[in-house]
Amino acid sequence: MATKRLAFLLIVFGVVGCAAGLSGNGGVDPQELTVFAASSLTDAFHELAEAFEAQNPGVEVVLNFAGSSQLAAQLSEGVAADVFASANPAQMQGVIEAGRIETGSETLFVSNRLTIVVPADNPAGISALADLAQPGVQLILAVEGVPVREYTDDIVAAMAADFQEKFYANLVSEEDNVRQVSAKVALGEADAGIVYTSDVTADIANQVQQIAIPDAQNVIAAYPLAPLSDAPEPELARSFIDFVLSEEGQNILSNWGFGPSPDG
Repeated sequence: MATKRLAFLLIVFGVVGCAAGLSGNGGVDPQELTVFAASSLTDAFHELAEAFEAQNPGVEVVLNFAGSSQLAAQLSEGVAADVFASANPAQMQGVIEAGRIETGSETLFVSNRLTIVVPADNPAGISALADLAQPGVQLILAVEGVPVREYTDDIVAAMAADFQEKFYANLVSEEDNVRQVSAKVALGEADAGIVYTSDVTADIANQVQQIAIPDAQNVIAAYPLAPLSDAPEPELARSFIDFVLSEEGQNILSNWGFGPSPDG
């Protein structure tokens, strides 16, 4: 009798154990793919993740967005991830030098440009880049080290010394990432900010105006993408990158305001 009871209990616990390993859709627990991506990629990568999950049942894409410099620091310290998408090559190079990404495994997958954003009523009357050096203009930029700030500094460095001095004198706040810059300008907390064109999304489009930076003064922002060399899900990491580079993936990025890869 005791033997039969033991057998019954083993069967019961075995069934419970199996049930615990099943997901709500009747399959095994989903595979998690962890993607670290620059803040400017937020909307596009949410859509890319949804499309990738739809094509790969049982896969869950876990997205972590922040300034590229913050993400690079986390990865360099050993935080686990499968894919890193940076807003500039410099932050990618830092992770390569930390030994987390193999040299040559990175791919430029998209480009971007910078634009000036002002509140919808444009209280400071900004109409050109030169106006950002006018006295009294309240300017918001991303903090130093964040790619959009580095690109902005490159633009300013090509201007006259007098402009540079007055431009930085107008700086009233530095934000952790580019999305915080666009959000604060949309809320009217500054007269102007510099962000990527892709950051003027539908949710703030009626709250801001864009003031174009001429091509001769602008820069092309190049975004690299790479798998982590110690990715927990290396095959999924490669599949996700292939999807981002595919025609469907590139169309999604284009719809969110990004340009093609600088290297074609």
